[in-house]
This record gives sequence, C-alpha cells and structure tokens, in this order.
Amino acid sequence: MSLLLARQNLELAGELEIKRSRFITRIRRVSSADEARALVSDCRAEFPDARHHCSAFVVSVPGAQPLQHSSDDGEPSGTAGRPMLDVLTGADLTDVAAVVVRYFGGTLLGTGGLVRAYTDAVAGTLAGAAVVQRVPYVRARVALMHSVAGKVEADLRAAGYEIADVRYEASRVQLEVAVESLDSFNTALAELTSGAASATDAGEIWAEEPAGTL
Repeated sequence: MSLLLARQNLELAGELEIKRSRFITRIRRVSSADEARALVSDCRAEFPDARHHCSAFVVSVPGAQPLQHSSDDGEPSGTAGRPMLDVLTGADLTDVAAVVVRYFGGTLLGTGGLVRAYTDAVAGTLAGAAVVQRVPYVRARVALMHSVAGKVEADLRAAGYEIADVRYEASRVQLEVAVESLDSFNTALAELTSGAASATDAGEIWAEEPAGTL
C-alpha cells in the first residue's frame, strides 16, 4: 500500500542542528519528477549560500514501478540522498520529494554521523504528518437539468458522496461522483430525485481516504 501526504500538509518544514551544522528540511507532495526537481530549485533559491542541497523523491508511474531518485549534492557518496530516500520508501510514501539543506558548522560528522543526520532530518519532519491512501472507485456520471443540479449536488455531498467533477453545459449539468457500487448509487440517486435521474459508468476514479499519521 502506497501512502501520500494528506492535503492539509502538502508541504512540511523542519530543522535540526548537529555540532553547529544546520539541516533544514522541506518535504512536498508532488505529482511528477519535474515537480520534485522544482522543490530542489525552490530550496536553492531560498538558501543560495548553503553548501549542500541534498534531495530524494518517489513518483508513481501508472502500470510500472515508481520512479526513485536521490542526490548527495557534494556530500560523501551514500551519506545523504540515499538515507533520505530510505526514509520515504520505509514510510511507504509515494509522490513525495524531500530536500535537506545543510549549512556546515565547522565540525566534520563522519559518514555515520551524516547518514544519521540526514535520516533524522527527514524522519523528524515527517513525524505526525497526516497521510492518505488512494482507493479505486467507480466514476458515476449523472446528467441533470440546471434547475435541480445545485440541490442534487448538495444532497449528494450531504450524504457523504465525493463529487469528482462538475461541468456546466448549455442544456444540462454533468456530475461525476466517486462511488463503490453503481447499482447502490443509482438506488440512492433515485430516492434523492424521485426517480428523475440515473448514473452511468464512466470508468475508474481514484479517491483519497485518510490512513492515519506517520
């Protein structure tokens, strides 16, 4: 099961100091490798005088293994980016990028010390973050007259349904709703509309459900 950062904490920040070296962490939910690299660019712009901007990311790829990448950015090989990536994968996170910016404090930490520092920087920033999991649902499509669309949409939301999309067209309004079962949804929809509306199967949609905290 892969987890994602929940929308209330799409970007996380943290900082720790070890022997006068500062480790500043930024973690962001992303949807592509380009967005992950944008976090690196943002951190370089925010902290241009830092010695290192180490990074790691995991991005999902439909039908294939996730894309994983890490960079030590001048730190000894294997002491920064890989430990950061291990924290992300160890937490079963996907579509996430992490950058740890280091300001050198004048005292060498050694390879073991660096591994612990970069590991703790990411793990500490993630601690307590809310996460969600993607769950497949049926995409139910409903065509409604403009005069009733607003009420039906409100009633569906009140009943706990997730409205995935609303499209206003010249003669009607198209609602797309994430449902577990098209048959049971049509039963509920018939009750809400006195039998005036029904839904069709428009394929699969992924919805996000709370999965606790890290």
